[in-house]
Amino acid sequence: MTKPTGKLTSILGVSAYYHDSAACLIQNGKIVAAAQEERFTRKKHDAGFPNHAVEFCLRQGGVGLRGVDYLVFYDKPFVKFERLLETYLSYAPKGLGSFLTAIPVWIKEKLFLRTLLEKAFRQVGNFEKKEKLPPLLFGEHHESHAAAAFYPSPYEEAVVLCMDGVGEWATTSAWVGRGSQLTPLWEIPFPHSIGLLYSAFTYYTGFKVNSGEYKVMGLAPYGEPKYLKTILDNVVDVKPDGTFRLNMDYFDYCTGLRMTNNKFDAIFGGPPRQAESTLTQREMDLARSVQEVTEMVMLRLANSLQQETGLSNLCLSGGVALNCVGNGRVLREGPFSGLWIQPAAGDAGSALGAALNVHYSYLNQPRVCQGSSDSMRGSYLGPRFSNEEIETSLQQLEARYERVEDSDLYRRVGEYLAEGKVIGWLQGHMEFGPRALGGRSILGDPRSEKMQSVMNLKIKYRESFRPFAPSVLRERVSEYFEMDTDSPYMLLVAPVAEKRRRAVQPDLQKLWGIDLLNVPKSDIPAVTHVDYSARVQTVSPDTNPRYYQLLQEFEKQTGCAVLINTSFNVRGEPIVCTPEDAYRCFMRTEMDVLVLENCLVLKEHQKPVPKDEAWMNEFELD
Repeated sequence: MTKPTGKLTSILGVSAYYHDSAACLIQNGKIVAAAQEERFTRKKHDAGFPNHAVEFCLRQGGVGLRGVDYLVFYDKPFVKFERLLETYLSYAPKGLGSFLTAIPVWIKEKLFLRTLLEKAFRQVGNFEKKEKLPPLLFGEHHESHAAAAFYPSPYEEAVVLCMDGVGEWATTSAWVGRGSQLTPLWEIPFPHSIGLLYSAFTYYTGFKVNSGEYKVMGLAPYGEPKYLKTILDNVVDVKPDGTFRLNMDYFDYCTGLRMTNNKFDAIFGGPPRQAESTLTQREMDLARSVQEVTEMVMLRLANSLQQETGLSNLCLSGGVALNCVGNGRVLREGPFSGLWIQPAAGDAGSALGAALNVHYSYLNQPRVCQGSSDSMRGSYLGPRFSNEEIETSLQQLEARYERVEDSDLYRRVGEYLAEGKVIGWLQGHMEFGPRALGGRSILGDPRSEKMQSVMNLKIKYRESFRPFAPSVLRERVSEYFEMDTDSPYMLLVAPVAEKRRRAVQPDLQKLWGIDLLNVPKSDIPAVTHVDYSARVQTVSPDTNPRYYQLLQEFEKQTGCAVLINTSFNVRGEPIVCTPEDAYRCFMRTEMDVLVLENCLVLKEHQKPVPKDEAWMNEFELD
């Protein structure tokens, strides 16, 4: 099919109804806007139809829903229902309770998703009852992931590897992307899933599935791989080429509402950890063990795919591609010279992939690579607010602020950071994807030995073991970390440079686990994990000039070209979107300074607010 002529072709992609719903608008193949619904509704991982995200994307594109040429949903619900039904029948009569819980929801809603989607689009666009909607298309789940990974990448041709929990049937799939075409190579079907294996251990170590996987990754460096052999001998068979098969005797996710079962408990020494209970060395060792299995699979698959295709570039997507530690090893130890990872690698990014797939595959449009740059615009694809809009908001909030010019702003914020103050930083377009990249961030001085615990416990209100990530000037990255490549989306973990490490004193070397947290490991201790690793974001002037200038100013004042960068939210809260969200979060925590574009808000100048921690109940713990 060829595209309609004589006008801008607008394609609206949507993902919804499972987790992390999102919308994206592309026009003539250019990514115009993308956002997750949770940022607007303030409900983390919001799975509802993304009304607000759709409205934002249309506004950003200057088009109404009537002006959109194609609507596209990111997967195929009928095929997913087929998988659900076949799975229940395969295990019957086990799983009857789960079957009776799930099927009515499918029959009532998900099986008739086209009707549900059309109704939602009609409401968003204020369509009359008999008025015709733009054509509504459906992509395949892993094809949407693959499209999100390949089409925005800087490569003319590449291998594409998608790994997640499950889509319709596929849990892992491989593709070759050339020009505007994506060709499937092979896939591994449900129930054998490296994503669900990781989720099973997330559940077993007491964290939430589809939310706490990154906590398991952060916990892993505190542990030893004591359970690696047990996992490989019993739970998953990993072949030399990286393909794998799970032993379903140890899992309940096909038949019940639990991830693991009593047999799993027996080989790992007890029942799952209760959520929010004390973490022990056992959970750390379990985390380290499943992390090593995951890295093994990722590396072996990368090697076999390179041998199979002879290509030199690799694109990654799917939830497993958010495993920054595994990504870092694929970059350092794998056979590919180029690696690009979709920053919204989970299902939210599939809204983008589905839209791009319509443009390139369905409409058969040519694709032009942009040299070494990708087409994600730094993933700054969400709403932004002008200084005038921010001032109006601050006045309505009765906040005390001052508006300062850029040169004065960077100097003063640099000074505050050097004094050890914690800064809330809202600049430009909001990020698309789970990482804060200097658009909606909390910033601090990485040289401080106390900053990690201060920011975890007094500002983020989250678990003390979780590390913070560094932002670094792109041209300085190799001076601080053992890497010299772009990492704009904070999706690569690299070792801290040897010359910056500090030897651990002999009397502290016997420490292990979380006791190591407060032992400085480098001259940037607040962003150095216990194994001397760091999740690196490189910052360039092309995609985020304001954040880049702040880093330059901090380097000028301190000699350090690195800042702590963590997402602007508290535990369980979606990253802030608006100036109101940011001010509210600022006042509820112990941040010192809030910067909203050119508006500077100092905590000491605000009206004192009564001590009230009831607001913490607003957000369900993640």
